[in-house]
Amino acid sequence: MSARRLWVGAGALAGVALVVAIIVRPEAASVPASARTPQAPVDTGPALARLGEQQVGGDELKALFAQLPEDARQQLRADRPALEAWIRARLAEKALFQQAETQGWLLRPDVQARIRALSEQVVLRDYLASVSRVPDDYPSEAEIRQAYEAGKAGLQLPARYRLSQIFLRVDNPAQEASVRQQAVALARQAQGKDADFAALAREHSQDQDSAALGGDTGLQALAQLLPEVREVVPKMKDGGISDPVRSVAGWHVIQLLETQPPRAATLEEVAPRLRELLRAQRQEQLAKAYVEGMFDNATLSIDGAAINQVLEHTGS
Repeated sequence: MSARRLWVGAGALAGVALVVAIIVRPEAASVPASARTPQAPVDTGPALARLGEQQVGGDELKALFAQLPEDARQQLRADRPALEAWIRARLAEKALFQQAETQGWLLRPDVQARIRALSEQVVLRDYLASVSRVPDDYPSEAEIRQAYEAGKAGLQLPARYRLSQIFLRVDNPAQEASVRQQAVALARQAQGKDADFAALAREHSQDQDSAALGGDTGLQALAQLLPEVREVVPKMKDGGISDPVRSVAGWHVIQLLETQPPRAATLEEVAPRLRELLRAQRQEQLAKAYVEGMFDNATLSIDGAAINQVLEHTGS
């Protein structure tokens, strides 16, 4: 979830209608360090952050971005608190791993067995991906259009809101009262006759990216907004300015610049994601065919009696 900006942060193609879900992907910005980042190599590039003996290097950050879809990369670039949260989580992982290693955890038989199982999964998945690689020219423009036309009736963009904000950070509880007081004063000033919200945002907002644009955070679907903001925006009218809204990171004064009603998505809007999903579907098909071919090209034997014997000695 974005701390300063207003937004919050696919699997196989089960049907073209799934494109609706991936046009707006609020979960993309959420980056669990352990799930998305493997153990770093010894050389991690220039240090970005340190915790005792541990450090996160530039190469690790590049690897993280390489694993994310483009929309998630853009959100993470604009969301420094979320990026710093990932760095903190990565440093914690490394420190914990060092503690476990020092205490001989890697030598435990149960841990070694799980490491072998996980290593096997990594190798086989990487190998299977290599032997089921989808051609670079798939899908063609005609195939993308055909998929779009087949699911066009279900391809709807949700209502989207263009927001502008003045953000005031709260770094510790001692600041709460003074920052809230400042937010209330700015909201009253912004709500005044002939007030220039963009000028106030440029001068006072602590979200540097949107402040440079007069507070403009761009068009976002409701699901992409911070939960606290999500409750306020649908009740606003275009041009309206909210009272201060408290989020985890601080206070937001919001102006609703524009509301776009739900509408059918255009081919241009869904084509990049549709291409990704069609490629994922094709790779899944190729991988399945490759594995099934292994059974066709070799003799398979299953010892039912041996299986029964094992099951008899297995606890219920």
